[in-house]
Amino acid sequence: MRLRLGLDKLSNVGQRVIAGAIGGTLMISFICLSEWTYFVLFFCICLLAMLEFYKLIGQAGIKPNKLFGITSGMTIYTIVFFIELGLLNFQFYFLLFPFLFLLFLIELFQNNEKPFVNIAFTFLGNIYIAFPFALLHACAFVYRDYHYEIILGLLLLVWSNDIGGFFSGMLLGKNKLFVRVSPKKTWEGSLGGALMTITTSLILSLFYKNLNPIQWFAMAIIIIVIGSCGDLVESLLKRSLAIKDSGDVIPGHGGFLDRFDSLLLSAPFIAAFLKIFLSLPL
Repeated sequence: MRLRLGLDKLSNVGQRVIAGAIGGTLMISFICLSEWTYFVLFFCICLLAMLEFYKLIGQAGIKPNKLFGITSGMTIYTIVFFIELGLLNFQFYFLLFPFLFLLFLIELFQNNEKPFVNIAFTFLGNIYIAFPFALLHACAFVYRDYHYEIILGLLLLVWSNDIGGFFSGMLLGKNKLFVRVSPKKTWEGSLGGALMTITTSLILSLFYKNLNPIQWFAMAIIIIVIGSCGDLVESLLKRSLAIKDSGDVIPGHGGFLDRFDSLLLSAPFIAAFLKIFLSLPL
């Protein structure tokens, strides 16, 4: 179901700006309020993104185990949150492995023509969507207590890269970046996104002292490189399935995969950076 918000009569850019402002305000509010509202927010986003993903895969004639994929994905998201929050011991991570491998037993007793293709695409939903959203918890609780500033800063960097890239590409874009995958992407758009993201990282370093300026800058570079590739990866997925958009639920933005593609690919890299390098004397 599309969230129309009365925007159908506006241009694509107008829809994008208004829907983005409304959605961004809601997300910021939920992230800043408490760790539980943050959990609920991304739980809903993760669930909707997984539903969208398995719908797309089904349209391509592939038959993933949708129920198991969504159940396992949301279980991964939830268990990691409770472990990072400190309500479950670290050992509970090991419950995920036998739980996931139940899919092989389920597929064994089903009469599917291509069982391992179905298994692969079922797991792909977990790897591509559930794990990145779960790894946001590692960022939020990198100091053990919940720090909304890191999640908010991460999102602001992603949004800066998207917004800067969109408007720079629209106004100045001439030289194609990756025609084979995404014909509309340009080098000018990428440069505009990079400049806006770096500027945002400098501003964040002035207000949020959880990370020092060099660490915020490093996160910006990860977003610029990996987040931009995330957009291309999602375009590659749609192209391989012969689908233009992953959905139209968000006016001007497409589906949830279209909106969060940069975050999905960059979240594992950001989590690794924070967990490994945060203690280094930069």
